[in-house]
Amino acid sequence: MGFSKTLLVGLKADQFRHPLDLEATNSLKQIPGLDLMVRNLLGPLAEQFFYLNNIAASILVGENQLPHLHQLLLEACKTLDLEPPQLYVQQHPAPNAYTFAMRGKQPFIVLHTSLIEILTPEEIQAVIAHELGHLKCEHSVYLTPLNIVILAAGLLPGWGTVIAQSVQAQMLEWVRCAEFTCDRAALLATQNPRVVMSVLMKLAGGSPTLAPQLNLDAFIEQARAYDAVSHTELGELLKSAQTAQLTHPVPVLRAREIDRWASSQTYQSLLQKPDIEYNDQVAPKGGWRNW
Repeated sequence: MGFSKTLLVGLKADQFRHPLDLEATNSLKQIPGLDLMVRNLLGPLAEQFFYLNNIAASILVGENQLPHLHQLLLEACKTLDLEPPQLYVQQHPAPNAYTFAMRGKQPFIVLHTSLIEILTPEEIQAVIAHELGHLKCEHSVYLTPLNIVILAAGLLPGWGTVIAQSVQAQMLEWVRCAEFTCDRAALLATQNPRVVMSVLMKLAGGSPTLAPQLNLDAFIEQARAYDAVSHTELGELLKSAQTAQLTHPVPVLRAREIDRWASSQTYQSLLQKPDIEYNDQVAPKGGWRNW
């Protein structure tokens, strides 16, 4: 990808896990029987349905099918010290990517065509690495049921209201926190914060026509301005209300987080010595939006 990267041999999830992710995961574990409840509610039938829907309506990437994307996957997996999952490309107008990891089945990542069309190869690899972060951190315990719930709302009309009511605020808060961790995985794989922030910029306002015209430095300044709103109690309240029902933090906040972590001693130490113990205690304030 243009320069030699540090291979993070032996990399562990807790070495880059965001403190908000750790805190939210611990809170989620305190809910009695949550994992059993979501598994019994959705069941193997639902998992199988979405797995079959994916392989029937998507393209499986491999050495002989979109090999450039396959190579991006292998490189990211090698850097993050992770076994490669399956990678699919699906025709879809909404720029997005998601991960499924189901019981007894090989995990897989899905990239929407509309997302690929607005990104450079380095940025596509950042997206892939972000999704690999979910696998590295074993987010699938809660993420796969949540993805099934969200996709069911779109694929099974009439379920929308019921499904929306079933997604609890605490689960949404957890997944927003988990996204910060996976953005860090994207940075560790690309080892270029501007690549990761450029993806977030294009998610916020990109299109095949506009993407090449966007100014990353201006977007970073925009992210810092948004972050500054947290300095007031009213600003914090408005940001929380704005994002309470979102599955992802807003792109500008994610960019600000990467901007900060890229200059941290923790990140620099990981590139120099992958087996360093994780010690990131500062969790910045901010509101919570998809990738």
